[in-house]
Parts: sequence; structure tokens; C-alpha cells
Amino acid sequence: MTALIQIYHSFAGRLNRAEWVLPTLARFLFAAVLTGYFWASAATKLGDGIFGFLSPSTGAYAQIFPKAFEAVGYDSGQLSLLHWAVVVAGTWAEFLLPVLIVLGLFTRLASLGMIGFIAVQSLTDLFGHGGIKHIETLGAWFDRMPDGVILDQRGFWILALVVLVVKGAGPLSLDRLLLRNAALVHPVSQPR
Repeated sequence: MTALIQIYHSFAGRLNRAEWVLPTLARFLFAAVLTGYFWASAATKLGDGIFGFLSPSTGAYAQIFPKAFEAVGYDSGQLSLLHWAVVVAGTWAEFLLPVLIVLGLFTRLASLGMIGFIAVQSLTDLFGHGGIKHIETLGAWFDRMPDGVILDQRGFWILALVVLVVKGAGPLSLDRLLLRNAALVHPVSQPR
């Protein structure tokens, strides 16, 4: 039995030293599962023409401010400058934050931004679009059904992002390259 415990302990020690695994896997899964989802969603929010990134589509207002947009008769011109700014910022975030995570550039900050984005997205789905009326949209933890959109699926999304906030981007990232270059330019002085 002692030999088995020693083998287990040795194996666990090697895993503890493999700190590159979790952040690399979290970024890979984010790229494989969520980047396309967020980009497709952001694309529906772009207006027409070359400056469509500054003039959101009507669908953007309907997705982000469903009740306010309905209250003004679906006329985005009647919404405030704040509504426009939030929709534009949300659209840009849906494009830029996933790219930063996939590249591993400012990963911790981009992951925090995505966590906030997912929280706002979930609250909008629940309260803005009336999803709270449909309990299956929310889902439930500790049940036998792992397919609730908010609590189950987005819980795993946020877990992957928390790994990136805590562990960073890992060795295959622009963050690592920037840190290495910064260390060459500004070496940390050793105490005497």
C-alpha cells in the first residue's frame, strides 16, 4: 500500500509542476467553443456599411435593451446617447475580448471583462428577455440535468475564464512574450 501511495504522490507532484496545462487548455477550449459564438453574436449587432461598428443594427438594441427598445416603438433614434454607447461598447467587447484571450494578450484583464460581459448577458437574458419566466433558461444546480443555459453552461464558461484570471495565459501567449521582453529591457534588480 505504501508503494501505491508513493506512486500517487509522485504523480500528483508532477501534475502540480505542470502549471502550463490549465491556462493553455482553458484558452484552447475558449477558442474552440466560445470565440465563434461571441463573434457571430457581435456580427448581428453591426450596422450597415464601413462604419457599421459605430452605428449598431436595430437587432443590437433589441438584444441589449429589449424593454427600452420596445418602449420607444423600436426606434433607436429615441434612445439616449448612453444606450448607443453601451451597445457600441458591448459589440466591440464581443469582438475584442475573445481575440485578446485567444492570443493570450492582456489575458487576465480580458478574462475579467468576459466574466462581466457574461454576467450582463445572463441578466439581460433572464430579466430583459423574460427568460426568468422559463425556469429551463435559468436551469438549476444540483439537479440531474446539465443543460440549463444560465447556471449550467455559463457556469462552465466562467470557470474557464476564472482559470485564466488566476493562472494567466500560459506559456504559449503574447503575455509571456511581453513579460520576457519586459524582463530583458527592465531587469529586476536583486537585493544586496
